[in-house]
Amino acid sequence: MSELKGQWAIILGVSSGFGATCAIELARRGMNVCGVHLDRKATLPEAEQIAGEIRNLGGEALFFNINASDEEKRTAALDALAGKLNGQPVRTFIHSLAFGTLRSFIGEKALTKAQLEMTLDVMANSLVWWVQDMHTRKMLARGSKIFAMTSAGSDRAWMSYGAVSAAKCTLESHIRQLTLELAPEGIACNALRAGVTETPALKKIPGNEEMLETARKRNPGGRITTPQDVAKTVAALSVDGIEWMTGNIINVDGGEMLV
Repeated sequence: MSELKGQWAIILGVSSGFGATCAIELARRGMNVCGVHLDRKATLPEAEQIAGEIRNLGGEALFFNINASDEEKRTAALDALAGKLNGQPVRTFIHSLAFGTLRSFIGEKALTKAQLEMTLDVMANSLVWWVQDMHTRKMLARGSKIFAMTSAGSDRAWMSYGAVSAAKCTLESHIRQLTLELAPEGIACNALRAGVTETPALKKIPGNEEMLETARKRNPGGRITTPQDVAKTVAALSVDGIEWMTGNIINVDGGEMLV
């Protein structure tokens, strides 16, 4: 994959989980990474460690500790990246934001309107705003790849997961629409649906231990999905020549969804 060397990736949610692992894997393939994350003082070292690993691998790491759904902050980040691109398009864009409210719809502490709207804005709608801005700035071109991390929660119900489930459904819909509009330009858009994976985001979901145990038992591969499985898939799909593979929800799960 030497063709990826020197190319740029933008990763939303770069400091942990899928985003962090994708950043390291793409850096191993020679890519530079513009990373967006939202960390307080306690978790900031994790983002700094990822940036350091990218640099140790020979890549550039341009990181922003911002709210990815903030329009002004998004503009500032893309302004800064534009100075690094020198007219070169972004090769890989990964939307891997896991910042939403985990509450039931019904009950004493039921989900509020503000919480639902925030979850949808951050975990789904922000995909559209970032792609719009990149396209306007001509940061996307033939060969660019857009990936959005979805989950089985897009079509399954789980207590407390309602707002996030709605966001995943919306995210998949956005990918379909972006595919329709960007396919003529050779820009591929796909959603990646990982199997149950042990990430910091999963650990916040009530009942996550049960989810992991069920996945281990039923996965034909005999194990749960890892962030590395997803990162290697992203790297493989980032190369030239597969722009015709677009508009899909791609299971990266060892066959978990089959059983």
